[in-house]
Amino acid sequence: MARQQYSDFLRQLYGYRVQKLNVNAGFTCPNRDGSKGRGGCTYCNNASFTPSFGCASASVTQQLLDAKKFYAGKYSYMKYLAYFQSFTNTYAPIERLRELYDEALAVEDVLGLVISTRPDCLNDDVVELLQGINEEYKVIVEIGVETSHDSTLELINRCHSWKCAQDAINRVVQRGVTVGAHLILGLPGETEEDMISTVDEVAKLPISTIKFHQLQVLRGTELARQWERGDVDVIDWSAKDYAQFCRRIVNRLPERILVERIVSTAPSELLLHPKWGLKPAQFYEIFQNIL
Repeated sequence: MARQQYSDFLRQLYGYRVQKLNVNAGFTCPNRDGSKGRGGCTYCNNASFTPSFGCASASVTQQLLDAKKFYAGKYSYMKYLAYFQSFTNTYAPIERLRELYDEALAVEDVLGLVISTRPDCLNDDVVELLQGINEEYKVIVEIGVETSHDSTLELINRCHSWKCAQDAINRVVQRGVTVGAHLILGLPGETEEDMISTVDEVAKLPISTIKFHQLQVLRGTELARQWERGDVDVIDWSAKDYAQFCRRIVNRLPERILVERIVSTAPSELLLHPKWGLKPAQFYEIFQNIL
């Protein structure tokens, strides 16, 4: 049986064809500002996935209006989701979060929120806020799990544990909010069997969606410096190798978990490794041919 497409899942959830609109609300992370650590995750360069219209100096409303113009005419009857993506989007005082989320939901044709965050930034007050919003608007929380191996989490400066991720996912789902998990494949020192172990453990949790992407070594990151010095080992997949591995892990997932993404493409001026020179559509063609 063919796995349901993520676009169809969103249409069922919201009742319309929807497009996610990126919002940069000017958040930071607890492993950046010193509350848990400094420097952020070793691999992270937010410029690699923040679109040109996602400028934190503009208001949430203005960013959404600009993004709507960008996508105007792509489909008829399109509605939108405000996608709080950059950094940790539940890491602020509760009233500030409420203000930002309400501002996004006040924009015409915005049906709900997609909120990207860390598992250690979902305290009871935040989860209660999300539950309340979800009673009127649909909310999806994307939780950065990355790996189930604590030794790797420490190496990449995540500053949270696998147990913390398990607990966060369970608590949010228990409040009736849809949860997706994000995993990175090819983290330093991990074998393919380590990654398969993570996928199997995450599949036991009550998530609805999952995102994968290959580890990318990006300019300006601590990982890039470690990699250039030879201090860490990074798996050297070809695009075909990676697609074949993705086939293995996707086939292990239960049908209830929808795969939103399996590859990511950073701007060429930032990307050091792996340099496949492929657009996402070209990679997915390789993946489909393998399937």
